[in-house]
Amino acid sequence: MYLERKLNCAIKNSLVNNPVTVIIGARQVGKTTLAKELLSNINDSLYLDLEKPSDRVKLTDAEQFLKVNNNKTICLDEIQLLPDIFPVIRTIIDDKNFNIKFLITGSASPDLLRQSSQTLAGRIAYFELSSFLFNEASGISNIESYWLRGGFPLSLFAKTDESSFEWRKNFILTFLERDLRNFGFNIPPQTLGRLWKMVAHINGQIINYSQLSNSLGVSDTTVKNYLDVLSGTFMLRTLQPYHFNIKKRLIKSPKLYFRDTGILNTLLNIIDFNELFSHPTYGSSWELLCLENILGSLSNWESFFYRTSNGNEIDLLLAKGNKRIAIEFKTSISPSVSKGFWNSLEDLNIDNAFIIAPVTQSYPYKNGVWVYPIEEFLLKCENSDFL
Repeated sequence: MYLERKLNCAIKNSLVNNPVTVIIGARQVGKTTLAKELLSNINDSLYLDLEKPSDRVKLTDAEQFLKVNNNKTICLDEIQLLPDIFPVIRTIIDDKNFNIKFLITGSASPDLLRQSSQTLAGRIAYFELSSFLFNEASGISNIESYWLRGGFPLSLFAKTDESSFEWRKNFILTFLERDLRNFGFNIPPQTLGRLWKMVAHINGQIINYSQLSNSLGVSDTTVKNYLDVLSGTFMLRTLQPYHFNIKKRLIKSPKLYFRDTGILNTLLNIIDFNELFSHPTYGSSWELLCLENILGSLSNWESFFYRTSNGNEIDLLLAKGNKRIAIEFKTSISPSVSKGFWNSLEDLNIDNAFIIAPVTQSYPYKNGVWVYPIEEFLLKCENSDFL
């Protein structure tokens, strides 16, 4: 099944206007499917799967291979498996005798693919492909199923919840035992797996490195390195605290979130929605679903949370220029907010404020704050009509 992704049009434009276009995202998120769909609409194109030894060997003499395939759009899938090719790509795109466009996919962030950032600075455009956003699959999946299974295509579109759960179990095992090693990380799978499960129980909370290091029996520095790896491979997200020009005593440590509710549910051994509904992480799981979908639907907005030492708090703060949008996540169908929320709006001089809850339609709450269902709010994000 191929569904049009929201990035499709932007990537098409980039392939015309940039010598190198990179799609980054987690393993099995749909990068290859999207890349092949894009290539199918280009007359002279070539696809190389760098997980296949037979394709990697073609690039033994990469410059000669590219010379033979001049005037084409060439896709290099899973580029992190052949990082030494970046200097060759730079040489090719700077040579006026060549007319090659590169479409590259990678399962590690630009920080982990640092060589690409350094070698191709000014010549490369990045696009992050998340797992499916709810509005991309809303005609196929309802919110409960999406929440339980997450947005990875083979999990979301599995025939049953049980087969979806089995796919995610295998994904986690393969990621820990094979993928990280292929990325060049020499981390014991059992150790990282234990940390990952610990983080599942504190999803959406302020990171306490000492607590995690004591439980795992390693140093704080090691825990930070492991969390950086999980973040750089799109398994976790760190949300930074907002602290600009605020004369308050602020919480300065970041929050830690999973990037996909399905992976979170699997690590917590949650198999059906009734188990999810009664689980202690139900609230933070809803927060994760809303957060990832909102950030995936926006562009050019910075994201933070806000919390002071006396309890003023906002779950998600969006900032662009002088504009600030405050968002609170609630699981109740009759949501209410604390005094700390109202104090935060005053602290930050907020332009617009919203409460996202599992309601059926939007309505005004009070003092200019609106309650929205996530589906409707995502449409506002896409249309940017809260600006």
